[in-house]
Amino acid sequence: MAEPTEDPQITFTQIDVDLDVQEILLAASQHDFAKLRQLVRTQSQLPDAANVKDPETGYSPLHSAIAACEPETDDKTNGAATVDPDVLKSGIATVKLLLQEGAIWNDLDNNDETPGCLARRIGALELYELIVDAGVRAEMLMNRLDGYEELSEDENEDEEQEAKTEEEPETAPELVDASEQETAPTDAPANPQVSNRGYLDSNLTIEQDRILDSDQNGVMMEWEREIMRKSAAKLLPTPGLKVLNIGHGMGIVDGFLQEKAPASHHIIEAHADVVAEMKKRGWDSKPGVVIHEGRWQDILPALVENGETFDAIYYDTFAESYADFRDFFSEQVIGLLEQEGKWGFFNGMGADRQISYDVYQKVAEMDLFEAGFDVEWEDIPVPKLEGEWEGVRRAYWVVDNYRLPLCRFMD
Repeated sequence: MAEPTEDPQITFTQIDVDLDVQEILLAASQHDFAKLRQLVRTQSQLPDAANVKDPETGYSPLHSAIAACEPETDDKTNGAATVDPDVLKSGIATVKLLLQEGAIWNDLDNNDETPGCLARRIGALELYELIVDAGVRAEMLMNRLDGYEELSEDENEDEEQEAKTEEEPETAPELVDASEQETAPTDAPANPQVSNRGYLDSNLTIEQDRILDSDQNGVMMEWEREIMRKSAAKLLPTPGLKVLNIGHGMGIVDGFLQEKAPASHHIIEAHADVVAEMKKRGWDSKPGVVIHEGRWQDILPALVENGETFDAIYYDTFAESYADFRDFFSEQVIGLLEQEGKWGFFNGMGADRQISYDVYQKVAEMDLFEAGFDVEWEDIPVPKLEGEWEGVRRAYWVVDNYRLPLCRFMD
């Protein structure tokens, strides 16, 4: 009889770690504050104890703590699940502890839900708001760190350049295009890794009801029409105003802006295929229209230098980062917008998940305030879009309401 062999893949250390993981998840689900705090702070074999995962469900401790608040019955009050107040209270304390210990606010379980998604689904709205606030803090911190990193890199480059200049005085500095960095897109396109440079180099499929890039990402679609109509109406309430639109796309918003009979209508479009389609449709001969071919980063400084100002500005680009968007309104709008003017943008940041959408609205609102702008939001119901995504790589919009922004200089 053969002797049983020991599985070389399993060690006592691994077994101990698995037990530790289950102990942490159990303490989180039981809202055992004292034990959980001890476990996440003392488990030397688990350096990231606040973010361990259950292999079967993918639950993190945050997921476990929130799932334990789900009502046991289908009792509902005013359409929302009724969470036991005592359970909710202990759940809030547990969630706060985990967030303080570094729990990841948008970690996904095996059901593709973040802790916030789970809290919203079970009706634990207080817990949902805690996760949203944690997401805002994390995103604001990341945005600031990105800025510090860029500053540090610039300083290092300056020092290196000075050294190179002393050694090789005829060597020109190397220019780096930030658009080549793969960052989260402003309008949350289907492929979260798509870059602006990749998009501009791709061949577009331009149809009557949509524009797709070469990877079948939705660039713009007909379902956005009502949003564009309301945006144009808010930006140009009367004829004879000066307007600037950044990102022509299918021409939906520009069509509505033209209906307002503006005195001048400047359009910036970076993709050569869209520019060709614009000219094919006669946009270069419409009253007051001036087409600028290229990226706004290259065109806007020249408009500022020439003293061009506008009563209304709209911003709707594709595959640009939030940092690009922040640079736009904090660095460019101030030199382009009339004092009593208004500006808006297509608010699609994080729209493939409700909690991400809520987080980015708050992040944008705080950054807009810092840049000197007030913003008003109007909720616009979005119809069900299941049939709209046929042939599109991935739905870039899943939330129920579009929040239309209208921005002005602070008084």
